[in-house]
Amino acid sequence: MILSIPQGARILATGSAVPDLCINNQHLSQIVETSDDWIVNRTGIKERRILADKEKSIIDLASSASMNALQKASMKPLDIDLIILATSSPNDLFGSAGQLQASIGAHKAIAFDLTAACSGFVLAIVTATQFIQNGSYNNILVVGADVLSKWINWTDRSTCILFGDAAGAAIVQSCSQEDNGILGFQLNTDGKKAYQLSIPYEQNNYKTINNKTLKIVQGQFKHIVMNGKEVYKFAVSHVPVSILQCLNSLNILPKDIHWLLLHQANERILHAVANRLSISPNKIISNLSKYGNTSAASIPLALDEALNSQKIANNDIIVISGFGAGLTWGTVVIKWKCK
Repeated sequence: MILSIPQGARILATGSAVPDLCINNQHLSQIVETSDDWIVNRTGIKERRILADKEKSIIDLASSASMNALQKASMKPLDIDLIILATSSPNDLFGSAGQLQASIGAHKAIAFDLTAACSGFVLAIVTATQFIQNGSYNNILVVGADVLSKWINWTDRSTCILFGDAAGAAIVQSCSQEDNGILGFQLNTDGKKAYQLSIPYEQNNYKTINNKTLKIVQGQFKHIVMNGKEVYKFAVSHVPVSILQCLNSLNILPKDIHWLLLHQANERILHAVANRLSISPNKIISNLSKYGNTSAASIPLALDEALNSQKIANNDIIVISGFGAGLTWGTVVIKWKCK
């Protein structure tokens, strides 16, 4: 979708945060039957960060990433109008964005959660852009954060090797049309395949003891379940189509983009998508080997590291695509604008 805009929007600054505890593949081989070679060959992951401190939560990671972004933008928390927290592992099932708002002191900002798993950051950037372009807000803090280590079955080799914890933040700000940096987007969902990657809710019959006439059905959420082969096929077939549709709507050719930033799920997926688009592997932004799949945090974390290393230059065109649970996938094309 091409954005027809009276008001421009751009990413002003980014920030990120990861936990201190680093678990490498050798460590995991002591927990489940696996090896460093097996994990690296199939995923590209060498280590991941885990939030193990009982005194810390996703709010601490999200706050650190947010303050990092604010500092780079030379902004104060009170300058923020809106906070969108993209997460599937909130500190509170009712939502954690309010806790983030309080933690960083952004008391003037409205705050809400957005749940779309690994596509969450892309959807949050698109949502923030809409608020800016319709004139509702000027400074929006978008945070992708997940602590999926809390929802992993650490005896399940098919999932425990994949995920890590992290947070990434971006400040989206209004600007002139000439400085617009959010060029367009394309989004999709196929709910019929939601079961391929989920944290399912399991009911069990429970009857209250004190009131025999009241029957209450309760239950609990289980661990992450994933059909790895199907998710792989979904990603390599649908993500390139999404990217091409978005690029075509903008009259941009794949060869003209500078960077391809995909959700950091699996190294094979990253290269398969690039190959289908005839994009050089040298244009892939990836930090998967260090952090694993950090869900909604993976894209902003990788973007922040690429910016910190000065890999991305002014006016570089970056194709960003997220995909995962839902099943939901989407692309946003940005032109990086230096301050």
